[in-house]
Amino acid sequence: MGALWAIVGATGTGKSEAALDLAERLGAARGVPAQIVNSDAMQLYAGMDIGTAKLPASERRGIPHHMFDVFEPREEATVARYQPDARAAISAILKQGGDAILVGGSGLYVSSVVFDFQFPPRDAATRAALEGEYESAGIEPLVARLSDLDPAVAAAVDRRNPRRVIRALEVALLGGGAMVTLPSDPVLWRAGAGHDRTHILGIACERGVLTERLDARVRGMWASGMLDEVRGLLPQGLAEGKTASRAIGYAQALAQLAGDLTENEAIAETQALTRRYARRQVSWFKRYPNAAWIDQTAGRDLSALDEIVAVSS
Repeated sequence: MGALWAIVGATGTGKSEAALDLAERLGAARGVPAQIVNSDAMQLYAGMDIGTAKLPASERRGIPHHMFDVFEPREEATVARYQPDARAAISAILKQGGDAILVGGSGLYVSSVVFDFQFPPRDAATRAALEGEYESAGIEPLVARLSDLDPAVAAAVDRRNPRRVIRALEVALLGGGAMVTLPSDPVLWRAGAGHDRTHILGIACERGVLTERLDARVRGMWASGMLDEVRGLLPQGLAEGKTASRAIGYAQALAQLAGDLTENEAIAETQALTRRYARRQVSWFKRYPNAAWIDQTAGRDLSALDEIVAVSS
């Protein structure tokens, strides 16, 4: 039976290429093809390709990919919805004798597969009421209520992300424990997908170099037709989608199409938000225990992958 590999790190560090390189090496070493499973929340959406840096099928080197293009933009992507399908895909790969490579930078999505991750309660009516309060009064009253109910969660939640605040308050009002950050209790650091052989590889890049890469990638998104992609997704409900419409880059492109931002403003805002997101990803994944980190500041480090595969065999 194969192993589960998780390739994590900030956006723009080269995780997709690292996953392909690892898959090729594992397949050669084991004699059974390795397969890739997506853990990037926005790459779950069909048609959202340019803004998510989704690897085209023609560049996947013939390696099977799972959990890509499974939602329409109008649908709401949630970790609770993603987890069982991703775990099922991984289990099927392992039963075939191959290695499963989980790759992506959405921390909660990765953690929901790799660790013993339980989901707190949900209630549509409560959520709708809180969303209405946010629309009418802003985020601060919601944060204040959360502070009264669960000060620790209120201190940890990203206040710049209304969806996270609303979700945390929803859980607190329902009497659950809002798991809005990576579990700090060591008891929760168990392999959650039922696989004894789990390896975590972190892909790192020096901050200044990564910033340059990210800024250039955003400019490239617009040059490659970001606005045309967004226009084409409007009939699929992009503007109405609770998750997709707020994705970094897509929200700014929508604002540009609406005349609320100029192109330069949309690009600059996307760059700033992408840099901030990358910093949060680094902080999140640095807390993963027993992760092996590969620095790819200077480019792909294939020798490091060869050594890791050799040790795991």
